[in-house]
Amino acid sequence: MDSTTFIKKGSSPQSAAAEAAGLRWLRQASDRVVQVIGLDELANTLTLKRLDRARPTAEAAKWTGAELAKIHAAGAPAFGSPPEDWEGPNFIGKVRQECTPTNRWAVFYTKQRVLPFAEAAAKNGTLSEEGLALVRTACDAIEREDADAEVARIHGDLWSGNLMFSPDGPHFIDPSAHGGHAHTDLAMLSLFGVSHFEELVEGYETVTPLEPDWQERIPIHQLHPLAVHTLTHGSGYARELEKVATATIALLG
Repeated sequence: MDSTTFIKKGSSPQSAAAEAAGLRWLRQASDRVVQVIGLDELANTLTLKRLDRARPTAEAAKWTGAELAKIHAAGAPAFGSPPEDWEGPNFIGKVRQECTPTNRWAVFYTKQRVLPFAEAAAKNGTLSEEGLALVRTACDAIEREDADAEVARIHGDLWSGNLMFSPDGPHFIDPSAHGGHAHTDLAMLSLFGVSHFEELVEGYETVTPLEPDWQERIPIHQLHPLAVHTLTHGSGYARELEKVATATIALLG
């Protein structure tokens, strides 16, 4: 290893290989995805291009949005499709999640992304039974509506910590890549407070215009990350999960 690279140890068995597959798949659409230099599956380590940090700017945020739109536009075979040539597990953080190709986004999202984590959180005691009931009602509403959606190639864990700004521009890191809904990445960026979000959206729309009501629908796409955090980070996230579940129910009826 030299000063231009660093080695990252996987947090769970096979997680380094899963991350490498996701990065390479996303990088097919944008060179702003961090480059994989090498993979040691036996040691569960990745060698990645080293990145220096810089203060995020409005211009860099616009660039980010445009590149994210290009990644989404690259598409995937189905909702829940894993990265190309990858048949192993999918992770969000240290936790495994299902990636089974599905034709209907609503079914994929509720059955493979929201409910497994909400139910595990309730079993773990970090989400109340009342909170779980709210999430289930929200998921029922999502499935009833079953809004049309294009299959996007998404990062899948795009909170602000997984978007790194460097002197040479933005870089996407640490994905949970799969076929999903484009709004999911945008909703997670909004949830965890990325810098210059409005400019990021402006850049996104230079490539792909968003639906007029997309911001109203953000709570739907925040159910998954908040269910994950309620399970992995504790009951402090349960109130916010219940809040977005209530907003989803009010929106969809």
